[in-house]
Amino acid sequence: MVISEIFIYPIKSCQGIRVDQAQVTPKGFIWDREFMLVDSNGVFLTQRQHPQLATIKVLFLGNLISLSVKKTSLKPFIFKPSFTGLEIEVDIWGTRTIAIDQGQQVAEWFKTALDLEENCRLVRQSPKYIRLVDQKYAVKENDQVSWADGYPFLLTATASLAELNRKILDFEPQNFEEVPMNRFRPNIVVKTTEPFIENNWKFIQFDEIIFDIVKPCSRCIITTTDQLTGKKNHLQEPLRTLSKFQFAKESMIFGVNMIPRNQGFVSVSSSYKIG
Repeated sequence: MVISEIFIYPIKSCQGIRVDQAQVTPKGFIWDREFMLVDSNGVFLTQRQHPQLATIKVLFLGNLISLSVKKTSLKPFIFKPSFTGLEIEVDIWGTRTIAIDQGQQVAEWFKTALDLEENCRLVRQSPKYIRLVDQKYAVKENDQVSWADGYPFLLTATASLAELNRKILDFEPQNFEEVPMNRFRPNIVVKTTEPFIENNWKFIQFDEIIFDIVKPCSRCIITTTDQLTGKKNHLQEPLRTLSKFQFAKESMIFGVNMIPRNQGFVSVSSSYKIG
């Protein structure tokens, strides 16, 4: 069995980029969740409050980043990522840390693109301030993470998605809409034949790169949002169906959180070993 897809999400909650190869670092893929939006109080913003973030397309143009949205009145915006901007205090999941402001122009573009009433800022994670994973699931001291919700990597599996869609069809045959994998915003998608077998794995290895699988991933309302249009599923799928058969510790689960043991590259079509 092999990797079927790899994704990075440069700006938290904006559209992802599908790639053929990505570099593994202790806090996630290079560029994955390197940036996020915060409100005027420094509190992080996601699709939970602003599903229209799903409509923001992010592309790399050499050492520049291009932002675009399907609004006829708003032109794409290109900016150069910076480590030299103003350092500001931000809050992500109740943890305060320091991030690097990316400037007024990109902040104004996002405010217009998202139809926000209040100001926002785009910030970059500072290499001077490590953000730790939940220590209950840390494998080693100082296991870290980018602006991702909790862990450096998220893996999902093809057989699990197929089984989930089969169950949605059984529960809602008259209103069935197939749920695509991008609703779960994975970093790595692997081909499997047995649904939800990944929940039992302890580690996975691609060539020389080994990841410890530390916990199933609890899913939130973002999975009900179309990752291109920002529109919500009126039946609350896939959460509604997951709650009937993939439920653990008061939360719906899909996919697994991972922490890398070492660094290197992983590629689409790479085979894997599990244990």
